[in-house]
This record gives sequence, C-alpha cells and structure tokens, in this order.
Amino acid sequence: MIIVMKDDILPESPEVQGVIQLAERYPNVHAEVRKIQGALRVLTEIYLLGSTSTIPIEPFEEFPAVEKVIRIRERYRSIGRHQGQAEAIGFDYNGVRFGQDTFHLFPGLCAIDTPENTEAMFRALQAHGITTTRAGAYKPRTSPYDFQGHGKACLPFLFELAGKYGIKVIAMEVTHESHVVEIRDALAAAGNPTGVMLQIGTRNAQNFELLKVVGQQQEFPVLFKRGMGITLDESLNACEYIATSGNHRIIFALRGMKTNLGDPHRNFVDFAHVPVVRRLTRLPVCIDPSHSVGKKEAAPDGLLDIHHVTAQGIIAGANMVLVDFHPKPEQALCDGPQALLLGELEHFVRDAELVRHAYLERCALRERLRSA
Repeated sequence: MIIVMKDDILPESPEVQGVIQLAERYPNVHAEVRKIQGALRVLTEIYLLGSTSTIPIEPFEEFPAVEKVIRIRERYRSIGRHQGQAEAIGFDYNGVRFGQDTFHLFPGLCAIDTPENTEAMFRALQAHGITTTRAGAYKPRTSPYDFQGHGKACLPFLFELAGKYGIKVIAMEVTHESHVVEIRDALAAAGNPTGVMLQIGTRNAQNFELLKVVGQQQEFPVLFKRGMGITLDESLNACEYIATSGNHRIIFALRGMKTNLGDPHRNFVDFAHVPVVRRLTRLPVCIDPSHSVGKKEAAPDGLLDIHHVTAQGIIAGANMVLVDFHPKPEQALCDGPQALLLGELEHFVRDAELVRHAYLERCALRERLRSA
C-alpha cells in the first residue's frame, strides 16, 4: 500500500508521523517514507510493507494531509503506475526537466577519443541549440582486446568543453562504483560546468550491486538500458533496485534485443514497448536507435534505417533519443559504422521534431474526439 501525501508535506512533518503511527498499529506491517523531488513539486510517499491485504484504506484517507491511498496490485512498487493511480511527476536536473511529457535528443560520441573530435561534436550541438549529449569514457566490450574507453583521463577535457559549449547533461556509462567517484571528483575539479546522467549499460542490467550503488547516491540521475537478452519484467525489476535504494530519478532506455530475429539489424528493435513502459511505470522512456540498428543503411525512400526506427519510437511517445554521431566515423574507436556524420545532424534533428509534432497531434486528436 502507498499513501501519497499532499503537496509539500515533507517526510519529517508531524502529519507523516501521524500516518506512520496509525499504520504500525496493524500487525506485521512497517512503514518506509520516501521523498520524491519532482519537476514541479516535492512528493512524500509512505510505503506500507508486509501483510497489508486486510488493512482498510478509509482510516488513512481521513487524514487531511493525505492526497490518496494506493493499494498495490503490480510488482513494481516504487516505479509502478499502479493502474494509473501513481503520478509520473518527472524530475529536474541541472536546469533540464525530464518526464513522460518531455522530449530531448542526446546525440553524441559513443566513446570519447580526442579533444578535437569532442569539441567538434559539442560545437555542432551548440549550433543546433542542443544542450544534452552522450559521451562514453568507460566502455565495456565483448572482447578484452577492444577499446575500453579512456576512463577518468578524458574527463577533465570533456567537462571543460561541455561547459564551453553549453552542454547541460552528458549521459555516460559507468561499470563500477569507482567510476561514480571519479566523475564526481572530476566535475568538482572543473567547477561543475555540466551535469552527468549515469548510464547502466545493457551488460550491467542485472549487476545488482552496481544498481544499488547508483541508487544510493542522490547527486546524479540514472539512465537504465534494458538488458539485451532478458525480459522487460526483469529489466523493470532491475530499476526497482535503483528506486528502492533511494534514487527515483530514473529513465528507462530501450536499445534492442539480442536475437537473430532482427537480422540484418544488429538487434531486434523493441520500440513497440515505449507505450508499455509508460503505462506500467512512472519513468520517462528513452530509445537508442544506433545500438538497435547498428549500421548506416538507407531504405528506397532515401531515409536511413536509423531515422525510420527513431521515428517509430518517437511516434509511440518516447521522451528521449540517444544516438551516435562522430566527426570522423572512420577514426572512431567504438561503433564507428553506425555513427552519423555531423553534416547529418540537422536532418536528424528536424526529422525527430517533425515526428514529435505528429505524436502530439495524435494526442490532441484523441482529446478532441473524446470531448466531442
């Protein structure tokens, strides 16, 4: 059972303590209080755990400070929508708002290589008014002989250039808890010119200790990529590890499934699950067309497969797009064949905006017809 308090009722308030005292009168029940910092308001939720099936909701609804009481019927206690009863309030980070009603493009380098290429990428983003990007410093690879990323050595110039070109949020994969410390230290040393969204890559989707670590820290939001060979349910439960550890600022990313059913694409594109994740959870949903398709091939209409699958995700309601670009893909140290050129950035951006507008028009049409 979840008891949602009214606006700006903080966890330490006497109203919350009164609800807890009532809850703990029932046998085999204990309460956990969670504070969720949303984009527009602070939400305090009290989770009643244990034998709650016979607890009536009416005594809790009588508290003036209680907004509503939700009886949990789904597995995802912390991130779940609970049949539409739980609000998807979103969150703010470094001046950027993320939620199920927002839309952001994160074009960038799959792996950071040189300061020159990084600066060229950021200069192109600034020219198109984009303040969010991807950039990999730590790269888990299938083969131990492949490039593993420059690690903390590249963070100083990365963060300096991000500040120079107005980048507000960098999505960056971490594979070990020490990487979180390195990122925090490098940001502080640079004067915090930008922000970082910690990415849990598909290979670490069930690294439960790492999920707990990124959940226990409150400084950085988390971008969780669906596991390449596990079910959607297993991936959403992995997000529960992050949320129950304390960090509710999570974005769920779809990046394709590992199966030959998707051939000749690198992975089987799973963007039909965008509305499913939005329905089941409160989380904003990201798509990664680059790692889903894995190559630059054009359809007979002249549009790249990457453009087409991006459109499929956006038209279904995706809130964020993570996509690979590189000034010189032939020199890229990771996933060069799938990276788009900087000269193709304008087309990608304008095409994505066109499809997003179509999605909003679809939603508006539904509202008009329903009200009629």
